[in-house]
Amino acid sequence: MARYSPPLLRRVFSCAATSASPAGGSGAGKKNLVFLGSPQVAASVLDTLLAASGSPDSGFQVAAVVTQPPAAKNRGRKLMPSAVAQLALDRGFPEELIFTPEKAREESFLSDLKEVKPDVCITAAYGNILPQKFLDIPPCGTVNIHPSLLPLYRGAAPVQRALQDGVAETGVSLAYTVRALDAGLVIACERFSVDEYIKAPELLAILFDIGSKLLINELPSILDGSAKEKAHPQDDSKATLAPKLNSEESWLSFDQEAKELHNKVRAFSGWPGTRAKLQLINQNGEADALEIKVISTKVSASCDKAGDENEILFSGSSLLIPCSGSTWLEVLELQLPGKKVTTARDFWNGLRGQKLLKSP
Repeated sequence: MARYSPPLLRRVFSCAATSASPAGGSGAGKKNLVFLGSPQVAASVLDTLLAASGSPDSGFQVAAVVTQPPAAKNRGRKLMPSAVAQLALDRGFPEELIFTPEKAREESFLSDLKEVKPDVCITAAYGNILPQKFLDIPPCGTVNIHPSLLPLYRGAAPVQRALQDGVAETGVSLAYTVRALDAGLVIACERFSVDEYIKAPELLAILFDIGSKLLINELPSILDGSAKEKAHPQDDSKATLAPKLNSEESWLSFDQEAKELHNKVRAFSGWPGTRAKLQLINQNGEADALEIKVISTKVSASCDKAGDENEILFSGSSLLIPCSGSTWLEVLELQLPGKKVTTARDFWNGLRGQKLLKSP
């Protein structure tokens, strides 16, 4: 069976492969499940599936894993497998059954996928568009774990956009994959209350953990076909979109209210982060531009100190930045270019009496 890994990763796979059969035992009488995912949150789902497939009464086995190709990471730019590929290797999954096509529409990949004879495909943050030729292969369909309450937040960044909007509740949905974006029949969903300080990476991990448990519960009905009978269509009139984040969105504008900025910091935590442009005024009154990455914040409706209109103050353990609507953004942690994350107190002490202003 053809492999889709560059030579470097093939060598990594060869060193790690310990078995020639799919995870889950001999596979006698078990349905074939193919898993597609890439980042760490997807690796946790695969781990759950591999564990469940090893149970004596499991009705499925993980027959293949599909993930993004190796990518250059860290300063050395060394090609590294995705988190899903690495998890599969660590669990002794057969190297020849880990596929890393550039695009899911590649004919050679689709041909080899057919050879696996998947009964069902499960996707979790895979990161590649699935063509109709793919969707036609598994007889029980392709089911996606989507971290939102569909039809809300269809798209690439549902958790981030939900946090940016300041929602008090979100959740995770199991839905059949169709060609339209996240528009398939919903098999099941589970709600989750969102507090005002949780950040995107943490919420993503929680929702995919909930989603993996939901999937294990629903897999029997997915495999026997009864899930399609009970699944319900989405109300397209209530659909909202969650477009992919981009780095240009990461700038904070203090002419917005502090609550909006706080939600953006939570939503953009991890990547791309949130940045702000400030001015540092030295003892001679000279101004220097200062760019910071804002890591942790909270909101204050008042300030116990007086300053100029654009002056950034310090109180307790926070930088206090004046925002629209007479609100204040409290910055608890920040990062200077090329430096480690620091507390607002340590940063303030390092200013040694210099004044800090919002950039005009």
